[in-house]
Amino acid sequence: MKSGLPGDADDVGTIPEPATGRDPSDYNSSGRLRSSVYDAEIARLQEQLVRLQHWIASEGLKVAVIFEGRGSAGKGGVIKRITERTSPRIVRVVALPKPTERERTQWYFQRYAKHLPAAGEMVLFDRSWYNRSNVEWVMGYCTEEEHTEFLRSCPEFERMLVRSGIVVLKYWFSVSFDEQRKRFEARNEEPIKRWKLSDMDLAEHELYVRYSMAKDTTFQYTDIKQAPWYVVPSDDKKASRLNCISHLLSQFEYGDAVPDEVVLPQMKEIAYVRPPVADQTFVPRLF
Repeated sequence: MKSGLPGDADDVGTIPEPATGRDPSDYNSSGRLRSSVYDAEIARLQEQLVRLQHWIASEGLKVAVIFEGRGSAGKGGVIKRITERTSPRIVRVVALPKPTERERTQWYFQRYAKHLPAAGEMVLFDRSWYNRSNVEWVMGYCTEEEHTEFLRSCPEFERMLVRSGIVVLKYWFSVSFDEQRKRFEARNEEPIKRWKLSDMDLAEHELYVRYSMAKDTTFQYTDIKQAPWYVVPSDDKKASRLNCISHLLSQFEYGDAVPDEVVLPQMKEIAYVRPPVADQTFVPRLF
């Protein structure tokens, strides 16, 4: 097992070489993807996401996508870009708060199971049942026995989901210690962003190495053939979003199920006299 130190290969604070086949001019002097390239590519990928959602709905597919990783690793950013153009009735986000007293007495997976997709849905889990083997274990919110039982039962739970017809995709966003610190410092400097910097984030940053240990142990037990983990290096936010969404799309052989253009109906004339507009209360017109 890896040591979990900041120099590990998956958390090293260096920018990777430009992707094979891409023009070096697509990257700036720091090796990060240029905004102009990102803007064009994200627009193309979002169009494909819309096509995918129609395919999922028309074929009755059930898709569960799990996003995990350290605080500020970029999970929320990629989820926002996936949902920006898609329908919330087909592509919905599940981001659960901490469990209630009643939920703490339930079978661990119970509170997550009720959010799993039905036919024609794709559910994006912004953190998931993997809270048990990561945040809860790192912060001491679960016992060693609960942690061990999770590692034993989670692979069976996910195999059961796959056998039931649910497509399970798992993405781990990997950010280096130095990059995480830069992002936390940026949040701290802007008052309107400080809500993103919780006590949990600060504790997690301090326990960076222990979180590496948690990730490595999680992968050791749950990186299974039926539902493997896909690691998304995320020091370059823009590149990580494009890489993750591109991979997500590549997991489906989707056809063109986009609805045909419709003819808009004319207003039907009905004998009706509306009440005076002056009877309504309008918001003040400031603009």
